Amino acid sequence: MPITFKELTHEYNAGTPFAYLALDAIDLSITEGAITAIIGETGSGKSTLVQHLNALLLPTKGSLTVLDRTITAAEKPKQLKELRKRVGLVFQFPEYQLFEETIAQDIAFGPKNFGMSEEEALCKAKEMLQVVGLSEDYLERSPFELSGGQKRRVAIAGILAMDPEVLVLDEPAAGLDPQGAKDMMKLFVRLNKEFHKTILLVTHDMEHVLNYCDHVVVVDNGHIVQTCDKLHFFRDTSLLHKLRINPPAIIRLRDELNQRGFELPCDILDTEVLAKAIADEVKHHE
Repeated sequence: MPITFKELTHEYNAGTPFAYLALDAIDLSITEGAITAIIGETGSGKSTLVQHLNALLLPTKGSLTVLDRTITAAEKPKQLKELRKRVGLVFQFPEYQLFEETIAQDIAFGPKNFGMSEEEALCKAKEMLQVVGLSEDYLERSPFELSGGQKRRVAIAGILAMDPEVLVLDEPAAGLDPQGAKDMMKLFVRLNKEFHKTILLVTHDMEHVLNYCDHVVVVDNGHIVQTCDKLHFFRDTSLLHKLRINPPAIIRLRDELNQRGFELPCDILDTEVLAKAIADEVKHHE
């Protein structure tokens, strides 16, 4: 069953002189079991959109249905605890959420808060630490002794320890070096393919969208302006240019060559395929 937004509106500081309409009557359907990128300019409404998924924000108007649960403006926070277990939200800098003395305690905090025993929570902490690529040797270390990438992994392990069905990630590779970002994205693909998590990824990095995502949702000024699969999205880069977002390198090369007289197919998204198409074009004109 897809995740659906129905005429959902969110207004910050409603009824005050500082009122700001962040989302305006949006309708959206997101496929479960896939990796979906949420993209748009800074301030477009992306983060506001995804914070509705586990009811950190409630709609001002309209509704959201996720995991057979419909959320409206009338919801009470005490009724939403179970949803927040099933939908894990990882903020842009999740390492800022680390606060316990040891990594084991930090990862186990969420499961214990949802009723798991101390022993069960620590077993879950060990399991999830390995899932994110860190050994049990880290369990008794302080999270504040770790590198930025390691802290990010520990914070994500803490979310995974609650076994969410949906994982929402807000710029999860921000601040990481290229290899660290690549490793992080591979982790999310593994969580999707092996653990069957639905992944929603807020990102500005079109290389990540191209290489790791299945679908794309484009947010602009509080509106959904496009929803499509990745192949369709990268066929025409005019929307990306309008939003001042840089397309992936292979797409930029493809488009530049076509502007210079080549006739390369618009569905080329792979380096080897592009190289062969260029070679064929050159050979054809010899």
